[in-house]
Amino acid sequence: MTQSASAAQAASAADEYAMRLALDQAHNALLVGEVPVGAVVMRDGQVVATGYNRPITTHDPTAHAEIVALRHAAQLRENYRLPDCELFVTLEPCAMCAMALMHARLRRVVFAAPDPKTGAAGSVIDLFAERRLNHHTTILGGVMANQSAALLREFFAQRRAQQDAERETGNDEPIPLPQVIDGDGDDASQ
Repeated sequence: MTQSASAAQAASAADEYAMRLALDQAHNALLVGEVPVGAVVMRDGQVVATGYNRPITTHDPTAHAEIVALRHAAQLRENYRLPDCELFVTLEPCAMCAMALMHARLRRVVFAAPDPKTGAAGSVIDLFAERRLNHHTTILGGVMANQSAALLREFFAQRRAQQDAERETGNDEPIPLPQVIDGDGDDASQ
């Protein structure tokens, strides 16, 4: 993982402050039933934009915390390039988010907990270290990882407990599927 082995020693007080703000955003996601991931874009120690996971509530598979914060920051700065900004996020970015962060030319990305299933900053793949790409963003992982990981574990434990309770009470009705329309193009038969 890029620069994450000694994150506890390398993280500054400013990094921890920004990560606490990202954790606040993760709690916002939790409150609306989303996976608790939060992000904050900072510039010179000031908050530019924040975001939290919302793919379920917005019906948007791209509405990860990083993308939400990045879109907001780009709109506020009136530029899709943010070379003087840093992003702090509570979970290691996935491949989609990693590439968006690099396209925005962020100076640095700092994440809390590693993601062993989809992490693209070293856990599964390290896109930030891919030398064939034309932009390289500095990455630091592991800042306040325990707090972020605990929040994620709690969320998924509660979700599993809820699913188990629904199975026990027989309230495990299948999700209804949309009506399938015959694709023969003959509307007269409907």
